[in-house]
Amino acid sequence: MMPYFRSQASPPRLPEGYVLAWETLPVDVDDVQALLERCGAPVRPVARLALALERSNWSVRVRDADDQLVGFLRITSDGALNANLWDLAVDPDVDSHQTVLTVLIHSAVSRLRRELTGCSISLAAPPDTLDVLESQGFLVDPNGIRAMGLALGSP
Repeated sequence: MMPYFRSQASPPRLPEGYVLAWETLPVDVDDVQALLERCGAPVRPVARLALALERSNWSVRVRDADDQLVGFLRITSDGALNANLWDLAVDPDVDSHQTVLTVLIHSAVSRLRRELTGCSISLAAPPDTLDVLESQGFLVDPNGIRAMGLALGSP
């Protein structure tokens, strides 16, 4: 499903001991890969994930009190019309899963609204994130618009 941004809700707060950080480089690719795998994402070649992270505009991360990566989201944009959110992941074992997810989405959208005014914002999202995305102003398939993807692997 492809949610689209509508309007934004009030800013959420992370639980005590959690820290949100915007990071560009250096990127701990192994840390991100491990989180994505814990969240059920397919394993990607580390070099390709590193390249995707390097070519992203930003990434936002949430770490717990033990400095473990528990939330991640990366953002790409053409800087004028479109912004895309990728690799939305929150460790499924985190007690504050919904809160961390909400903080990641809200933080990304807030920054995009400040720095790239007028861009449409989209992401492909798993069904278990739809409630949080809708609470943050995203619309699922507005006007019947559907997203499609093509895997560019070997046949």
